[in-house]
Amino acid sequence: MCDLFNKAKQEIEHLWNDVPEGKHIKTGDIRRLSAKLYRIIPDRDINSVLSICEDFLEEHNWEMGVIAFDWAFRMKENYNADTYQIFYGWLKKYVRGWGDCDDFCTHAFGELLRQDKSLFKKVREWTNDRDFWVRRASAVILIPAILHNDYEGLKPLEIADRLISDEHDLVQKGYGWMLKSLSQTDRSAVEKYLIDKHSVMPRVAYRYALEKFDKETRKKLMAL
Repeated sequence: MCDLFNKAKQEIEHLWNDVPEGKHIKTGDIRRLSAKLYRIIPDRDINSVLSICEDFLEEHNWEMGVIAFDWAFRMKENYNADTYQIFYGWLKKYVRGWGDCDDFCTHAFGELLRQDKSLFKKVREWTNDRDFWVRRASAVILIPAILHNDYEGLKPLEIADRLISDEHDLVQKGYGWMLKSLSQTDRSAVEKYLIDKHSVMPRVAYRYALEKFDKETRKKLMAL
């Protein structure tokens, strides 16, 4: 692992050397590096790969985090009964920005939930977590299943109900985004929900949720 870790650090440093002053490394460049490094992992047993991912996450570094979450997603064919606790531990310990939250939850963690929908009962409890990143994650993690129209057994509107009075704007935006995604697969349910909840839903969440409606419907809903 040490050689792979050091190679990742060196490659990231090389990328930074090519970035113009005042600019930032592009996410696409890190993902290409991630794919390149993944091909040379010596042991792709899931426990080995996720252990390396955690070592990368321990750096608390954006670039290393992107690689770790990407590799975790690449292991999706090998998720097992232990994967939830590993991923949940990462969520609690390493997710400290909206980019981390959304990358992790719309890829690796979201895919795990899509594969094992019985985990929804655990996700439901995240809505009560003191950490607003975990509360945001409780909505965002549903998005992959929703967009694949593969969310039977998941209850997006229940999550929205549980978060509807949350005071943190990033949580509001998170469940608004989830409702926007749901509107692409169940338009009528989301429209009815917004009509029913317009007086109690924060406007930032409300506006996110109606973004995918046609112009006439958005106008009608915004007038409520």
